[in-house]
Amino acid sequence: MDDQTQSDAQQSPRGDSDSLFDAPPMAEQERMVEAVLFASAEPVTVRDLMSRMPHGCNPGEALEHLRKRYEGRGVRVVQVGDTWAMRTAPDLGYLMQKETVESRKLSRAAIETLAIIAYHQPVTRAEIEEIRGVSVSRGTIDQLLEMEWIRLGRRKMTPGRPVTFVVTPTFLDHFGLESARDLPGLKELRAAGLLENRPPPGAFPIGQGDSEDERRDAEQPELFDED
Repeated sequence: MDDQTQSDAQQSPRGDSDSLFDAPPMAEQERMVEAVLFASAEPVTVRDLMSRMPHGCNPGEALEHLRKRYEGRGVRVVQVGDTWAMRTAPDLGYLMQKETVESRKLSRAAIETLAIIAYHQPVTRAEIEEIRGVSVSRGTIDQLLEMEWIRLGRRKMTPGRPVTFVVTPTFLDHFGLESARDLPGLKELRAAGLLENRPPPGAFPIGQGDSEDERRDAEQPELFDED
């Protein structure tokens, strides 16, 4: 009798919990996640999905199922940093050319500054200037901040506690990257015409490339990593 009572006491809480908090079937959870991603103007986090969905749902698992379901389709479910979004398949991007034309062009200084931040983040303004070999105007930093391609990072634990800069999920999303680790290497940048054959000033570690000829002959500057 005692054994039976103990068994009932152990099973009862679990049974009540199951009856009160049964989550919708995974197929229905996928539909919910799909609806949110489709309607959202900005990428959403798993935490945001969890706050919208019924108790007991597993949006992380639903996202993985949904991503596999969309493989090979015209639209993909992609991860952008720690957020998720629906995006046009890369090979069909040419169809959206009119909608994605960027009317605002970045200056050479802005492109170089953005590249340094992307490949060296978190990086301070002084470090950016050391790598470029020239000063960085406030307008260049302000433009990148305004575009939301960079943001302020943590202050560096050095004298003066200078602020650092890092790239944003908006930057990653614009270039179709899941994380900064997916940035292209030097060869890819040159092939795309985004980098001259001659590396920028200050791109070498101290003691390397002392002469102009040595700089031109170098194959891999420190600024970029092809791994």
